[in-house]
Amino acid sequence: MYKVYKERNLIERCFLKLKHFRRIATRYERLAITYQSMLNLAASMIWLN
Repeated sequence: MYKVYKERNLIERCFLKLKHFRRIATRYERLAITYQSMLNLAASMIWLN
């Protein structure tokens, strides 16, 4: 049971970090493909830090 909470915490912290990017938090992009591209870019920036 503890493992489930640990994984959930990891995912929630990832979403929190992604929401620091204004374009993602406000869904600035209109097309799904460009929004996905911004998510990929932000995730890679988080991963590199």
